Amino acid sequence: MAKHSNPLKKHYNLVEEFKNFILRGNVIDLAVGVIIGGAFNKIVTSLVNDLIMPLLSLIIGNESLDGKFIALDGNKYASVAEAANAPLLKYGSFIATVLDFLLMGFIIFLLVKLLSMVKKKFTAEKPAATGEPTEKECPFCISQINIKATVCPNCTSRLEAA
Repeated sequence: MAKHSNPLKKHYNLVEEFKNFILRGNVIDLAVGVIIGGAFNKIVTSLVNDLIMPLLSLIIGNESLDGKFIALDGNKYASVAEAANAPLLKYGSFIATVLDFLLMGFIIFLLVKLLSMVKKKFTAEKPAATGEPTEKECPFCISQINIKATVCPNCTSRLEAA
């Protein structure tokens, strides 16, 4: 008799693998990052559309960048809505999207830089209050190790008790 594999067992293994995949910490962290990124995107989009673009429209003459386009059919249209069925190159919308991306990238850069500075400040090693040394040199591998170490973590040599 030939052995037949159990299709329910394969299904169970697939479900079990999926459960393990979803419950990994990095997948959950990624999901949280996507959700926060979506909310952050709304803030940056509002910054661009509600604050920067109006200032930019003052510079370019009271027109919205979203209203800038070239009709590819050769006709002249007053607005994007009027040219709804015509093929258009909406270069103004593209420029606004590029500005949105650049501002998002710049704000994220500043945020990461700020978080890095804060992390560096709080994780900086504090000097010993007594002024006593906290490290010593391993005589075998010449690396810096904790002064209380009896075995070097780098070369695993036994050290003399101080």
